[in-house]
Amino acid sequence: MTSHHTAEHARQIDREEIRVTEWRLAPGATTGHHRHDFDYLVVPLTEGLLRAISATGQTETPLQPGRPYFRKAGVEHDVSNAGPAPLAFLEIELKDRPG
Repeated sequence: MTSHHTAEHARQIDREEIRVTEWRLAPGATTGHHRHDFDYLVVPLTEGLLRAISATGQTETPLQPGRPYFRKAGVEHDVSNAGPAPLAFLEIELKDRPG
């Protein structure tokens, strides 16, 4: 049931201090392996299950609309939609907080 669809993303804001990107993932879609160069906040727009695969293993994070979570810069992972429905979230990168 694994899909090789790529997540869709659209820049909402890109300024010196902050970057806001809206991500939309169909079931099974992935972002591709990437590194977060800045501290960042994720604000879910939909309910769903986010799977992250990194060098240290796999985690699954249940998402609830409007329930944000924060991560420090330096995270490296591939993120996928592990649920049965489309998933959407805002990623807010704090560009004045590099790691």
